[in-house]
Amino acid sequence: MAKLLKAIPAVKGMMAELKSRSEILAQRGITPTLGILRVGEREDDLSYERGAVKRCEQAGVQVRKTVLPQDVKQETVLREIENFNRNKEIHGILIFRPLPSQIDDSAVCKALSPEKDVDGITAQSMAGIFSGTHVGFPPCTPEGCLELLRHYDIPLQGKNAVVLGRSLVVGKPLSMLLLEENATVTICHSRTEGLAEVCRKADILIAAVGKREMVTKEFLSPGQVVVDVGIHVKEDGSLCGDVDFEAAKELAEAVSPVPGGAGTMTAAILAKHTIEAAERLG
Repeated sequence: MAKLLKAIPAVKGMMAELKSRSEILAQRGITPTLGILRVGEREDDLSYERGAVKRCEQAGVQVRKTVLPQDVKQETVLREIENFNRNKEIHGILIFRPLPSQIDDSAVCKALSPEKDVDGITAQSMAGIFSGTHVGFPPCTPEGCLELLRHYDIPLQGKNAVVLGRSLVVGKPLSMLLLEENATVTICHSRTEGLAEVCRKADILIAAVGKREMVTKEFLSPGQVVVDVGIHVKEDGSLCGDVDFEAAKELAEAVSPVPGGAGTMTAAILAKHTIEAAERLG
């Protein structure tokens, strides 16, 4: 039976440390503050927002929200981003994506100040990840995966890490972060030939392909560490990930649950990045 890589123990430790850093900033008259820009009322956005606000409160981070209607015009969105950029009391900015079809996503990313880009969506932040210069911040989910592995003392150096998924949100930046930890990294995806065999050879398998329970027992082998980044709603309303959890529990050495694993770490990393931004800007 696999060890469960639950996020809550890791998050509790992070919150205590982040709260201490917020208190140090408060002594300098600085309240770390996250600006949230949300368009519409998508349930997945609202769910993440609730989690983000909770973690921010625990870490001593204030949250200011701007909510715009689903049919908002692009110029209004860009104006609100600029308001956040110019507000010296706001240190980090989170923009919920995907945005409605009438909004140019690339224009939104370009409009955001890299110094306040706490979820790694600007070109400057991405360049920092791939160059190793750490300009801006990496996306929260990839960093959360690494924090989860660190908390459970899972070694990365020299290990064969397979990242299933190639998105700019998770797969590509996570691969670069793993390389920085001296892992040997393979990026694969749904069209990789012999995909199951590639995944079976991994010491550490991170599933971020966005397909419900795609990673079946044929993808797994004994002794693996499996991190499941996916989140999907089943017909009965319960949640599952990209990995067949029951199969992983039987085969793997350790596996992250859904919910309660990598996703839970994401909101904690958002609070961490906002505090770091406040420390830099302050």
